[in-house]
Amino acid sequence: METSIVGVGVSITERFRSVVEDKVTRIEHLAPRAQRVDVKVTHRAYHNGRVEDDTVELTVTGKGPIVRAEATDGDKFTALDLAVDKLCEQLRRAKDKRIDARNHPRGAKFEKESGELHGIDVQPASVEMLRAVATGEVPVVAAEEEADYTPVVIRTKSFDAEWMTVEDAVDRMELVGHDFFLFIDARSDQPSVVYRRKGWDYGVIALTTQTAPEVVAS
Repeated sequence: METSIVGVGVSITERFRSVVEDKVTRIEHLAPRAQRVDVKVTHRAYHNGRVEDDTVELTVTGKGPIVRAEATDGDKFTALDLAVDKLCEQLRRAKDKRIDARNHPRGAKFEKESGELHGIDVQPASVEMLRAVATGEVPVVAAEEEADYTPVVIRTKSFDAEWMTVEDAVDRMELVGHDFFLFIDARSDQPSVVYRRKGWDYGVIALTTQTAPEVVAS
């Protein structure tokens, strides 16, 4: 498997590269079709350098969906261990889900004639979930001590729209390790989001598109 390591604000030592290569063998065992793993290490300093941490982001690409995981710690080696553990857990969950789907084909599916979806909870989400998904609001909690304070960082990413079924969206969400996944429902052509509830339970929120209201000049 091809490996690429990039450091942002931190140098990449030969020792770190050696540890990464050793960890990659775990990923290859769980994702034999993967062809490349990108490792990005970002060093951040807060309060004039008195508080520092390293974030390790892993991205696995190959013959199949992209898989991502990241972790943050004061030590980049610990952050790497945490990120690899998280990535491997996502790969194991996806593998178990595929096996379970083959053995128990009663999972989420569409009834072609009725258009009904079985196996996924489509009950309304909580007000908090709707607000977070629709507006992107991030609750800010005041730190108890100034020394523990870190600024809220909101990262913005844009992706091309993808048409897929709800079941495919759930699989993609599990692989990237997120709590929700945005997509265009291939059945209805509606912008939608699947989100994780408890265990293997998921919810679906869809937007009914309509003409934007006219702006009345004052």
